[in-house]
Amino acid sequence: MARLIVVVEGQTEEDFVKEVLREHLMAKGFESVAATKGGNPRLRHRGGIRDWQPFRTDIIRHLKEDRACVATTMIDYYGMPQSWPGRSQSASIRGAHQKAQCVEQALSGDMLIAIEDRLNPAMFVPFVVMHEFEGLLFSDCSAFSSAIYHPELRALFQEIRDVFASPEEINDSPVTAPSKRVQQLLPRYEKPLFGALAAIQIGLTRIRRECPHFADWLTRLEALAR
Repeated sequence: MARLIVVVEGQTEEDFVKEVLREHLMAKGFESVAATKGGNPRLRHRGGIRDWQPFRTDIIRHLKEDRACVATTMIDYYGMPQSWPGRSQSASIRGAHQKAQCVEQALSGDMLIAIEDRLNPAMFVPFVVMHEFEGLLFSDCSAFSSAIYHPELRALFQEIRDVFASPEEINDSPVTAPSKRVQQLLPRYEKPLFGALAAIQIGLTRIRRECPHFADWLTRLEALAR
């Protein structure tokens, strides 16, 4: 049985792995599922991440320590620096799924160059959240608003959701990124606390049904678990 390491950028994603993903993926066959914050904490800045290289170093270390380990990422597209592989090229691509694939393929290619021959590149499964973790929470606007103790926001959340083909399409400017839209309606929105609560209440099944790129990632992990 393999273990799964999910390299994340922040507390919200770490809590999501612990509270939502872990039980599901262990039931599918992983021996363990753990989240770890990637990169050098001293290089972090508010509102995003910096270099890809420290993340890559962390992932290679996990793969070397345990050759049966599967490593994946859970990193927001919004706020990802243009210096990350594939990020600048993806800007001209239409469609959230295609943008994410562009970055993920570039990350895989970069990792293939970096790892030693004896490491299996198939054990690295990059995943880019489109466009931001909060986008996933629009999978169920009723559960989202209820989980953050503001059910009166349900209709306003739904208005945002209905403009897009899927929650993953909610776009990523400093004004219209999913978290920015939520904060405009609820200035006291606390991402680490409310994000995890909402994801738990919404549930993995609903997120998977509404977010096709997320669903593809989950299916790939399930296959590796087996």
